[in-house]
Amino acid sequence: FIIIIILLFISICPQDIEDHVAFLITVPTALAIFFAIFILVCVESLFRKLLHVFSLVVWACLVAMGYLFMCFGGIISPWDQVSFFLFIIFVVYTMLPFRMRDAVIASVLTSSSHTIVLSVYLSTTTILANVIIFICGNLAGAYHKHLMELALQQTYQDTCNCIKSRIKLEFEKRQQERLLLSLLPAHIAMEMKAEIIQRLQGPKSGYCQLENTNNFHNLYVKRHTNVSILYADIVGFTRLASDCSPGELVHMLNELFGKFDQIAKENDCMRIKILGDCYYCVSGLPISLPNHAKNCVKMGLDMCEAIKKVRDATGVDINMRVGVHSGNVLCGVIGLQKWQYDVWSHDVTLANHMEAGGVPGRVHISSVTMEHLNGAYKVEEGNGHIRDPYLKEHNIGTHLVINPKHQRICSGLVSVSVSSKMRASVRMTRYLESWGAAKPFAHLHHRDSMTTENGKINTQSFLWEKTGSFVQMAFIMRGFQCVAFLLQYFLYSCILGLMSCSVFLRINYELKMVMMLVAVVVYNVILLQTHTSLFDDYSKMLYRTVQIKRPGVLKDLKTMGSISLFIFFATLLVLARQNEYYCRLDFLWKNKFKRECEEIETMENLNRVLLENVLPAHVAEHFLAQNWKNEDLYHQSYECVCVMFASIPDFKEFYTESDVNKEGLECLRLLNEIIADFDDLLSKPKFSGVEKIKTIGSTYMAATGLSAATVQEYSQPDRQYTHIGTMLEFGFALMAKLDVINRHSFNDFKLRIGINHGPVIAGVIGAQKPQYDIWGNAVNVASRMDSTGVLGKIQVTEETSNVLQTLGYNCTCRGIINVKGKGKLTTYFVNTEITRSLSQGNLAT
Repeated sequence: FIIIIILLFISICPQDIEDHVAFLITVPTALAIFFAIFILVCVESLFRKLLHVFSLVVWACLVAMGYLFMCFGGIISPWDQVSFFLFIIFVVYTMLPFRMRDAVIASVLTSSSHTIVLSVYLSTTTILANVIIFICGNLAGAYHKHLMELALQQTYQDTCNCIKSRIKLEFEKRQQERLLLSLLPAHIAMEMKAEIIQRLQGPKSGYCQLENTNNFHNLYVKRHTNVSILYADIVGFTRLASDCSPGELVHMLNELFGKFDQIAKENDCMRIKILGDCYYCVSGLPISLPNHAKNCVKMGLDMCEAIKKVRDATGVDINMRVGVHSGNVLCGVIGLQKWQYDVWSHDVTLANHMEAGGVPGRVHISSVTMEHLNGAYKVEEGNGHIRDPYLKEHNIGTHLVINPKHQRICSGLVSVSVSSKMRASVRMTRYLESWGAAKPFAHLHHRDSMTTENGKINTQSFLWEKTGSFVQMAFIMRGFQCVAFLLQYFLYSCILGLMSCSVFLRINYELKMVMMLVAVVVYNVILLQTHTSLFDDYSKMLYRTVQIKRPGVLKDLKTMGSISLFIFFATLLVLARQNEYYCRLDFLWKNKFKRECEEIETMENLNRVLLENVLPAHVAEHFLAQNWKNEDLYHQSYECVCVMFASIPDFKEFYTESDVNKEGLECLRLLNEIIADFDDLLSKPKFSGVEKIKTIGSTYMAATGLSAATVQEYSQPDRQYTHIGTMLEFGFALMAKLDVINRHSFNDFKLRIGINHGPVIAGVIGAQKPQYDIWGNAVNVASRMDSTGVLGKIQVTEETSNVLQTLGYNCTCRGIINVKGKGKLTTYFVNTEITRSLSQGNLAT
């Protein structure tokens, strides 16, 4: 546009056409060079390699044109082309992608060369003003570039942070998805995830608040038909576990159940839960499968073969007792804490009794399952009614599956030669190591490692790729968007005052435009109106002694002054607009970074909630620690842990499956309310030391003495057993809470509670569905205290009774009872009448 204007002026002055031959040759040549550069920079690879070369070419062309305009078209004066060279300096600092050092060198060379050339023709005193102008121009340009580099660095840093946060956010999302799916099936996990996020973020609309007015807790349970349930118990494992160290026990269980998880995956079965050394799974969830019965039977046979390999290789007397039944189930999650996916139905209960009435080393199936097999396996009479009263009472026909001789032995089992002199637990542990089971949470990694399934992400290269492209974009927008003006011919002359407007980066575009427009209008009025005669008289005086009657277009003060002001005004407007764009871009990056940081914080909190909802807080810290390695299995031994089993035996009679209660779903809704109210008690400071372990049907299992604070109390004699008293108080609170629920639901449920204390081993096992559990004789005896107890009573062992009496509780001797697997034991009932009334008053308060 500028070139066209100048050519227009030249065309209306044909008598001066000879004076502009050099101009007419040089300018199109420079334009051709600029256009070629414009085309070449569109090639990204070439642009990266020749960026500085292109900048130097543009600068050299501008300087060459400046000298051409100075030497042709008229008399050389002290101020000749000062404005154009000042414009070159401004372009070098603001529009060409030079580094600060290179920009200073180029600008100093530009200004000093102009001064030196003029010094050849004129005295040095007359060009002193030019030196001052160039110094001011360099200072203004350098200051503007410094501010822009700071802004660019801040934008770069914000971009890096934003990209890092995006990587971290994606990492947290993947971690959260994997963690959630490792705990729950996908069809339930997404619903619970949405609820947790909503809980963390708080209610944001009236709709959410309306939903929260519901008096019932959310129920995440669905009904599935035509499934097969497998229960498997390791016969002889309890005796073996008593000979194990904590590390050996956890390692052995993880390797053993890890192999079972692998077998379950191969046979399209979903592991539901691990109960001590009992393993149960379902085939046909969440997607219905036509071969669900065959899958479970095949899995049971594979498990028996796996245990046989262990027995043959180690000489350890263990075996597998498997029971399978087919039918319908309700599956999902109940309660508020320590979520564990579970199944309920009469068919689940029957499958459990199929295992209890089974034969070691054999797969014991019901008649219903046999019908689903369609003759795929040969069977023989099971006689399960002889071994289990429940099967006899309900007249359940059972069969034992005959293992086909041609069945292939499970792959991946390597025979290990071990010395018979080793302890049985050591022999078995060493053999199981050859299976190479994955560790708990092996699919998860610490967020600082930024690890995916394919390995570690190279964060630096990723950031360089992303931020490098952004910097490239910024350079293009800062330099070559304004270089578009340089692709046309410029003959700018600017006022130093206008240049100073460019250094105010944070002034908005409209205000800058008003300031510069006022300056341009005022200067043009002075140039073309009020002082026009002075310029005309001076030109006549300057050219009076030479043959040229008047100056050419390039050296006409009024004409080129007006054009230069207009062009410089337009250029500064573009630069101001660009600066405003960067300010807005910085603002948007910061806002985006802030939002992503908030989202990351939400995801981190969600991960922590999920992890602490399946593990105790102190165990969760172990897996969230910076220095945690996936090779480590968590296990810990405790000398004194109090274990409680609280069951609702009446619920089995209350539970029915009919159309009226949606095939048992409404019964589970009430159980969900009961368990959820029990979980609410855990949030009270009084019961902060109580750790919920799991729910087993309608049985609530909890323990105290597992937290670090409780362990420290062991060294204080007067506080050594306070956590046992806390567990007893928790039992009283459960009874009082159930009484409140009974009054509201018009039921008459009674709790049957068993409590015992002693040494236990705690650990986390299972890579696909990590599960925290505790093992030991104290756990088994506590379970027997519940199963042999009386409704509405708390039964404890003699040792626990002695501790409770030292704490001020009254206990009454029940007498000697026969406990399965333990023989004759003297047990006690805790006097609950006074304490329960106090607990009810506290709950009401």
